[in-house]
Amino acid sequence: MDLILDGELSQCLSYFCVLKVTYMSDPIKHECGIALLRLKKPLQFYLDKYGTAFYGLNKMYLLMEKQHNRGQDGAGLANIKFDVEPGQRYISRVRSVDQKPIQDIFKHVNKRFNEIEDEDPMLLKDIDYLKKNAGFTGELFLGHLRYGTFGRNAIESCHPFLRQNNWKTRNLIVAGNFNLTNNDELFDRLLKLGQHPKEKADTVTVLEKVGHFLDEENQELYSKYKPEGYSNRDVYNLIGQNMDIPKILKKSSEYWDGGYAMCGLLGHGDAFVLRDPNGIRPVFWYEDDEICVVTSERPVIQTAFNVPLEKVQELTPGHALIVKKAGDVSVHEINPTREVKQCSFERIYFARPGDKDIYTERKKLGRLLVPDTMKQIDGNIDDAVFTYIPNSAETSFFGLIKGLEKHQNTIKLDLIKEKGPNITDEELAGILAKRTRIEKIAIKDTKLRTFITQDDGRDDLVAHVYDITYGTVREGKDNLVVIDDSIVRGTTLKKSILRILDRLNPKRIVVVSSAPQIRYPDCYGIDMAKMGDFIAFEAAIQLLKETGQENIIQETYEKCKHELTLKKEEMVNQVKAIYKPFTADEISAKISKLLTPKEIKSEVRIVYQTIENLHEAIPGHTGDWYFTGDYPTPGGNKVVNKAFMNYVEGSSERAY
Repeated sequence: MDLILDGELSQCLSYFCVLKVTYMSDPIKHECGIALLRLKKPLQFYLDKYGTAFYGLNKMYLLMEKQHNRGQDGAGLANIKFDVEPGQRYISRVRSVDQKPIQDIFKHVNKRFNEIEDEDPMLLKDIDYLKKNAGFTGELFLGHLRYGTFGRNAIESCHPFLRQNNWKTRNLIVAGNFNLTNNDELFDRLLKLGQHPKEKADTVTVLEKVGHFLDEENQELYSKYKPEGYSNRDVYNLIGQNMDIPKILKKSSEYWDGGYAMCGLLGHGDAFVLRDPNGIRPVFWYEDDEICVVTSERPVIQTAFNVPLEKVQELTPGHALIVKKAGDVSVHEINPTREVKQCSFERIYFARPGDKDIYTERKKLGRLLVPDTMKQIDGNIDDAVFTYIPNSAETSFFGLIKGLEKHQNTIKLDLIKEKGPNITDEELAGILAKRTRIEKIAIKDTKLRTFITQDDGRDDLVAHVYDITYGTVREGKDNLVVIDDSIVRGTTLKKSILRILDRLNPKRIVVVSSAPQIRYPDCYGIDMAKMGDFIAFEAAIQLLKETGQENIIQETYEKCKHELTLKKEEMVNQVKAIYKPFTADEISAKISKLLTPKEIKSEVRIVYQTIENLHEAIPGHTGDWYFTGDYPTPGGNKVVNKAFMNYVEGSSERAY
C-alpha cells in the first residue's frame, strides 16, 4: 500500500459488488482501465440530495469495480480538494498491489472514517470538518486498474503517478491505459530538454514530458501577469484560470507513437483526458449538471449513473476532453485524427459484454463460424455436442448456437418437403423434435490455485483447473465442439482442457476460436510481446522446417535487422514472410497437431475465425494487427521486427 501526501483516508462503500470473473483457455494480460470523476456541485449539494458526503467516493468504487476485468495486478486512486487553505493537504493518493487491490484500497480509505465515526458520527456529515481532517473528500477523482505488460508488479509501477510542486498549478497526477512504442526516442528528447528522468519507463517519460510543458506554461503566464502589477496570490489565481491545457498536450504528445487513453489532474483543479489519434485505446464520457465522468467502457457509466446508452459519448481519436476547475467541459483536437484503428481484441475479449454493440458483435462472431464448424463434423449435427470454455466465450457460443439452429431449420424444412403431403404426424413430430445438443461440459474451478513451485507438481495441478460434466457425450459416437474466444499460446488447451475433454471419449474434439490466428505481438498495452509465445507462429516455423523452407527464417532475420537501421516511419513488417508460404487452414492443421497431447485418444481439430468474418462482425473496429500484422502506427513495425530478431537470437529483451 502506498499513501502519498495525505495519510488520512476516506470512506469506502458499505457494500461490495460481486462480479463474475471471466476465464479463457490462455489468459491474456488485459488492457488497463481508467475512471475519472469530477463533481461539479459543492459537496454539501450531494450530502443534501443523496444523504452522504461520500457520493463521489462511492461512485468511484463502482466505476473501478465494474471495470476490474481490465486490471487485477494493481489499482490506484487519487483525489484533489478545491479551495483549501495553505498548509492543508489537498491531494490524496493510495495504490495497492494486493491480491484484491480495489478492495484493499477502499479498506484503507475507509479506515480514517471509521476513526471519525468512533469519535462523533455527526462529523461524517460535516463537510468543512471532513475537508480539513480527512483525505479523499475532494471534488476531483482519478482511478486506475493495472494489468502489467512488462516488468515487476510493484507499487512503483502502479498508477496514478504524481509530480509534486509547491505551486498548485505545477502539481500533476497522471494515469492511463497506454503503451508507447518509441519510448527510447522520447527519453532522448527529455535529455535534450535538460531533464534527468529517474527511469526509462514510458509512464515516467509521459509524466515528465507533460510536466515540462506544464512548467513552461506556468512560467509564461507568470511572466505575462506579474508585470501588470498583480500580487503573487492574484497571479497564481490567474494562472489557474487561464492555463492552456490543449497547448500543453499538443506539445507533449507531438512525438508519441502508440495507443493511449491518458488522464491527468492538475493540482489547482483542472483535468484532462487525451486519446491517441488512431483511437486504439477506448474512452467514453458523460456530463450533466452534477458530474463529468470518463471511463474505458461505456456500460460502466450507464450502470453507475443510470443513464441511457445514447447519452454516453465516445471521445474522438486525437482529441482531449478538458474539465476546468470552474466546471466548464470542452473537447479539443490535439492531434489530427489518423486512420482509425480501434482495437478489435477489445471487442472479442477484453471488454465486459454488457455493452450493447459488443454483445451483438460477439454473437455474430460465433454465428459466422457455423460453416467451418459443420465442415469439421462432416455435416453431422445429430451426433454432435456443443459447448464453450467458460466464461468469456459464452456470448460467441450463443451466436454459434443461433446459427446452428437456423441451419438445422433449413434441414428440417427440406426433410418435410421431401416427405411431401403424405407425411405422418409421427414423422413430422420426429423432424420437429431435432435440436442442437447443448451441454455445459467445461467447468472452471475458481478456487484452485497453481501455487506449487515444483514444475512436475504444477503441471499436474494446471491439468485439473478445469473439470467436466460426465455422461454428456456418447462415447465413440459424438463429436464434441468447444468454442473459445481466442487461442494464443495454447498452453492451457494442451495441458488441461483437451486432456480433460478426452475423458468423455468423444469421436472427435473440435476447438473453435472466435478470433483469428494471433500471429503478431501487441505493443499498445497488451501483454503479448514475444513471437515465440504464439502457437500460430510456432506452427509456421515448424512448417517452414518441414517443407525445406528454413532459409526464410534467416532471410527474414536479416531483413528485420536492416529495417532497424531505418527511421521507424520507413519500416515495414518483414515478419509477414514467415506465414506467406502457407494457408490459414494449413497453419490451423499444424496447430492441431502441436496442441494434441500424445496420450489422448480422440482426434483433435482446431478451427480459427477468418479475417474476413472478423471484419464483417466488427466493422467499426479495424485494429486487427494481432492477426494481420497491419500496425496502426509506424512504431508497430519497429516492434514486430525487433521481436522476431529477439526470437532468433534467443533474447528475452523487450522489443519496445
